[in-house]
Amino acid sequence: MTVAIIGSRGYPYVYSGYETFVKELSERLVQRGIHVKVYCHKNLFQSFPKEVKGIELVYIPTIETKSLSQLVHSFLSMAHACTFGKADVILAVNAANGPFGLISRLFGKPTCINVDGLEWLRPKWKGLGARYFRFAAKLATKLYDRVITDAEEMRKVYLQEFKADSTVIAYGANIRYPQDPTLISPFGIEPGGYYLIVGRLIPDNNADLLVEGFITANSSKKLVIVGDVPYKDAYADAIKSKAAANIIFLGYITNSEILAELYHHCFAYLHGHEFGGTNPTMLKAMAYGTGILALNTPFNREMLSDGHYGLFFEKNSSSIAGLMQRVEQQEGLLEDLRKVARNGLTAKYNWDHITDAYLALLNELVAGK
Repeated sequence: MTVAIIGSRGYPYVYSGYETFVKELSERLVQRGIHVKVYCHKNLFQSFPKEVKGIELVYIPTIETKSLSQLVHSFLSMAHACTFGKADVILAVNAANGPFGLISRLFGKPTCINVDGLEWLRPKWKGLGARYFRFAAKLATKLYDRVITDAEEMRKVYLQEFKADSTVIAYGANIRYPQDPTLISPFGIEPGGYYLIVGRLIPDNNADLLVEGFITANSSKKLVIVGDVPYKDAYADAIKSKAAANIIFLGYITNSEILAELYHHCFAYLHGHEFGGTNPTMLKAMAYGTGILALNTPFNREMLSDGHYGLFFEKNSSSIAGLMQRVEQQEGLLEDLRKVARNGLTAKYNWDHITDAYLALLNELVAGK
């Protein structure tokens, strides 16, 4: 069986959640004897090997604009996979690729799509962008043979919004323990002496509220923020203007070992992500044994088992500040959470279990062609 994966930046270009997903899934499918073909953004690569770790790589060019790059690439990738690519089954990622299910239908190729989060509600997409994402998500439920959501709460959203059921297969994480605390020393921070935020500086991650809450809490600890945006942006600039001796912006951290140690040694991880399903950054926080303070959303409650693996704050700075003051006064609260955090990574969030679920689904689609 040949599986074509489209819609990500490619492999082994690990940049975000989708690319990590493609890496973890593809490598495991190959180990199970599956021929995997990953479609890559040619513009992002400097060398073009035809195969890495048994995964066939197909490099497709695109138009480099912020709004069209991904869509053009996915359109061309889907067309290639259905014709010259000789794929038995196609796995697409990103609900934006919903309309391209029409191509696979015309060619009779079985397809499934991982739709991820509620893109049409994200503040960064306004007007036409938001309308397109909702339209694309709706088309995905009609044009693809199977829709995959990564959380039960996201399945409920698709049932309510589009009257369409989906197969729930979550995202995964790999358990890790502290290895080298000296890796965080260059940042002027000490183990247990800082709160940590990890994520892009975009409105739906609510970093502005988290910073305001930290300032309001008047904490003696520091706040470390990992992440940025790769373009000039007034929202991100406003947040970065708050930089101070106790508010440290590290930008992007590409070294996974350093990032892991930042998670391991923080006093608490602050999670303000609002519109996703199973969030990769919070899964890492769980896998690394971190005390988690998260925005109270249905998706975050599902991941943290309604508070068994983390504490919740509401979407305002006073709630965030109050929770910070509480955990600093009662440090046993976070210590108890750190002890059980990794237990939250049940089979549902295990990459091998996730691969088994995808393989069963792909086999089913091919058999029912």
